[in-house]
Amino acid sequence: MNCIIVDDEPFAREGMSSLIANFPGLHLKGSFNNALSANEFLTENNIDLVFLDIQMPGETGLELARRLPKETLVIFTTAYSEHALESYEVDGIDYLVKPITSERFAKAVDKASMYFSLRQNKQSELDNVADHYIMIRADRRFYKIDFSSILYIEGLKDYVIIYTQDNKYITWMNLKTIHSKLPERLFLRVSKSYVINQQAITSFDTGNIYLGEVKIPLGKAYQKDFLTRFNGQNEV
Repeated sequence: MNCIIVDDEPFAREGMSSLIANFPGLHLKGSFNNALSANEFLTENNIDLVFLDIQMPGETGLELARRLPKETLVIFTTAYSEHALESYEVDGIDYLVKPITSERFAKAVDKASMYFSLRQNKQSELDNVADHYIMIRADRRFYKIDFSSILYIEGLKDYVIIYTQDNKYITWMNLKTIHSKLPERLFLRVSKSYVINQQAITSFDTGNIYLGEVKIPLGKAYQKDFLTRFNGQNEV
C-alpha cells in the first residue's frame, strides 16, 4: 500500500517513518507537516493509506479526513485519547495514541491491509438470516454464526467485522445493512461504527460500553437512547 505521513511534529514523523520501514507491504511516498500540503499531494498522487495526526495548526486531521476520497484509508495518530470517538465518526481504520509501540502499529496496519485486500476482491457477503443465526459467505466457504456467540460488529467503510467469542468474520456490506437484518431485541447500534449484542454487556458509563475486557465507544448521537434503555435515565 502506498502511504503518507501527516504530522506537524518532526520527531513524530521520524518515528512513524521508522515504523513504516519495518513493513515491506507499506511504501512511504511522502511526509508532510500540515494538512494543506498533504491534500495537494493527495489530489495528484495515488495514495492508499494516510497516517494522520489530529491536532495540527490550521486545518486539523479530522477536517482533512472528511475531504479525502472514500477509497483512501486513514489511521489517526495523536497524543490525545479523547479524540478516539471522533476518529470513528469519520471512518478512520484505527486510532493510535502516541507514543506508538511497534505492536500497536502492527495491529493497525494489519487492519488496514485486511480492508485493502477485501476491497480488491469483494468476495464476502451475507447469505442468509434465520431465527437464531446468520449465514455468511467468506473465502469461498459458508459460515453459520449463532446470534448468542456474537459479541459485537464493527463497521469500517463498506465492510463489517463480526466478532464472536472465538473468531472474527469479515463480510462485505455496511453496518446499517447488517444491523437491519439482526433481531432488535438482541443487537443495538451504539455508534456510527459499532453494533453490540446487548447480552454481552458487563458494564458501561457515559462514554464507553464494556463487553468483558472489550471497550466499545458510545457515540454521542446514541448516548441518550442507550442510557435511557439500560439505566432508566439520561445520566449515570
